[in-house]
Amino acid sequence: MRPGTPGFIARRLVEAREARSLNRQLALGNLIGKPSSTISRWETGEVTPEPEALDALARALNVRRSYFLRPMPDHGGGAFFLRARKSVEPAVQARERARLRWAQDISLVLQHYYDFPKYDVPDFLHGRSYASLADEDIEAIAGDLRAHWNLGTGPIASMISVLEMHGFVVVYDVADSGRLDGVCNWSHADQRPYVLLARDKESFFRSQMDAAHEMAHAVLHRLLTQEQFEQDFDRIESQAFRLASAFLMPATSFAVEVRQLTLAGFLALKERWRCSVKAMIMRCSDLNLIDKAAATQLYKHYSFKGWNRGEPLDREWPRDNPKLMARAIRDLVESGARSKQDLLETEFVISARDVEDLVSLPNGWFDANGTVVSLPLIRKTSIASGGDVVRFPPRDAS
Repeated sequence: MRPGTPGFIARRLVEAREARSLNRQLALGNLIGKPSSTISRWETGEVTPEPEALDALARALNVRRSYFLRPMPDHGGGAFFLRARKSVEPAVQARERARLRWAQDISLVLQHYYDFPKYDVPDFLHGRSYASLADEDIEAIAGDLRAHWNLGTGPIASMISVLEMHGFVVVYDVADSGRLDGVCNWSHADQRPYVLLARDKESFFRSQMDAAHEMAHAVLHRLLTQEQFEQDFDRIESQAFRLASAFLMPATSFAVEVRQLTLAGFLALKERWRCSVKAMIMRCSDLNLIDKAAATQLYKHYSFKGWNRGEPLDREWPRDNPKLMARAIRDLVESGARSKQDLLETEFVISARDVEDLVSLPNGWFDANGTVVSLPLIRKTSIASGGDVVRFPPRDAS
């Protein structure tokens, strides 16, 4: 019998296969010339691949050979909260869960060098079950969280920047599905929530709501299991949307600015409140500013104008990219602490393109050469002024 590979982590193979949208073991087997039964035995840990097969797996899945040998951190078994329709393809769900794990691995590497902001959200439930929350409770939590973060009651310039400053790690990925908008998961390894947003729609205004929605899951539903999430999907999603809407559009300030309950009236508020017209219609319905019949009529008019495929201003605003991990990687290289090659060969075990995509570095950044420009480490900039720099001190080498 040919020897296998000592230290092979079977779960890494499952993760990489799912991250590459190979939802069947047969598909991977065909890529490397092995039967699906062999792939199955590797994934269960019954046997391990011989060195030549491990090289073939690394090439087929576009990861480093060491990927399969790196222990998996304890990210915990909590729920993956999907901002999606129930009918989202299982393969898409599996892919984005796996790629969110990759983002968590990147983050843990960077936290060897930098102290990322700590998770800063009080326990607003105080031992209560999420199922006991009424709409007014959720409205109060939204206001209390804004107060805790000193955000006032005005519009949020950048939801992603707010999250990054308060301990969330946010990444983008192309989900290749119109049904999935985001994923949130709590990692035990560093005690913080991770948010993956779908890049497919390329809308700043949509990303505002998607980011707030995933934040709401972290605030309200952190302790739920995947089974609980799936069993009570409708209520949990409704609560997340209510909290996200209340956080982005506080009743005490947004409502007084709504003067025309028409598509034109909402469009006039879109740039200031940085929320989609559709989200504003629903918020007005939540606040009883319009009744159900009026809201339905507005949605019909909205659809007739073709805004389901894209609202006015959507293409004019650049996407709001996460900054935290990209800035950490740039700082490591610009300070001389690590070269790009060092990072790819000794720190990261996935491809350069995957790292670039997940942390929002420009495509080809790891390939580009040029003069290194020294920059000050970090400056803290006010969210209210539209700033997007996330402050994190370097980790003490001692």
